[in-house]
Amino acid sequence: MRARALAALTAAVFLGAAPAAQAAPAARAAQATPEAPLVTAPASVPCPKAKVPAPKVSHPPRPVPPPDVPADRVVGGELLDTPGLVTPDGAPAPPAVTARSWLVADLDTGAVLAACGPHEYGIPASTQKLLLTATMLPRLDPKQVVTATRGDLDIEPGSSAVGLLVGGKYTVETVWLGLLLNSGNEAANLLARLGGGADGLPGGIRAMNEEAQRLGARQTHAVTPSGLDGKGQFTSAYDLALIARACFADPLFRRYALTEHTKIPAQPALKKGGFQIQNDNQLIYRYRGALGGKTGYTDLARHSYVGAAERHGRRLVVTLLGAEARPVRGWEQGAQLLDWGFSLPRDASVGRLVEPGELDVAEPAPSNSPTAPPPTPSPQWRGPVATALHRMADGDWQIIVPTAGLLALTVGGLVAALVARRNRPRRIGRRRA
Repeated sequence: MRARALAALTAAVFLGAAPAAQAAPAARAAQATPEAPLVTAPASVPCPKAKVPAPKVSHPPRPVPPPDVPADRVVGGELLDTPGLVTPDGAPAPPAVTARSWLVADLDTGAVLAACGPHEYGIPASTQKLLLTATMLPRLDPKQVVTATRGDLDIEPGSSAVGLLVGGKYTVETVWLGLLLNSGNEAANLLARLGGGADGLPGGIRAMNEEAQRLGARQTHAVTPSGLDGKGQFTSAYDLALIARACFADPLFRRYALTEHTKIPAQPALKKGGFQIQNDNQLIYRYRGALGGKTGYTDLARHSYVGAAERHGRRLVVTLLGAEARPVRGWEQGAQLLDWGFSLPRDASVGRLVEPGELDVAEPAPSNSPTAPPPTPSPQWRGPVATALHRMADGDWQIIVPTAGLLALTVGGLVAALVARRNRPRRIGRRRA
């Protein structure tokens, strides 16, 4: 009997507690005030993806990216902190592409029109050559004649090359064209070595990383100047847009990027003839208003692409990372996104491309945080007299009292001397004839 009573009492306690537990969230919601509302993070919108045919061969495993830095993911605006799709309100759905991440931006205003995972880490492949260009193009004289070395030609077998020869002599402009038209990896090594100064190739790569930081590309780290895969080498669709914008601001780059073909000169000393190369970027041949760009591919990175075009006085750039060439190639996916971007209103925006050096400026402290006192300037040397007068002007009695006493003694002494001299009898001397 007692056991049945105890069981009934226990059941009553649990049944009574259940409604209370269910009512607790509602009670907390009721207690929420306008000053402290309950905030729910918006769900990430998946990016529209094109169906990719099954690969014929297995792909190498993608490297593990570095940990996310929250401050880096909101560069350009808080809406860009998403692994999914972000588009302006009321915009039509963008085309489905195979790229893991992409971004469309206005080259002139810096407005980001739309993006898919803009701050997700990706592998650049040969779009890395744009960072090399942004870094070295302002430093190097295009008319300078340089000699290719054996170290310049130390590239991965089978990778893209323009055909420079050890001991061959070329103008810097020819090497730039070999880099941007044919994606020459040996050209990238030569330009990085030349721009690295006394430190050579390592100095050039270091300069590239410094330039990435200056541009605000905080998720970009270069290990090779060409974009050949290297451990720890990453970028993002947003960073690529910053780098591309810096490149398209240079008239030399704009001319090189639209060059359809050029000739690599003969090397008589090496008994080798010249040959012609063509631009690999199909956008400049097949897209109305194309301004150029850069293609990229490695087994690890898959296809990457940067392309820009101008229509009706509006210049847009598109960046893609981790795309597959089927059902359409990378430049075609870029063209589809450019078409979609041009269809949006001119004021469409979900963020912006930061200006070079903008992130290097110290951000002001929040209004609710204590303001750090300004640094105390080092005291200017004034000399002993000027220092004493300055302290007297500031009301320092430790200086005023002894100085006043010393001044009184001095004045008193002068007065006594003048009185004594006045009372002294004058001597009467003879006048000379």
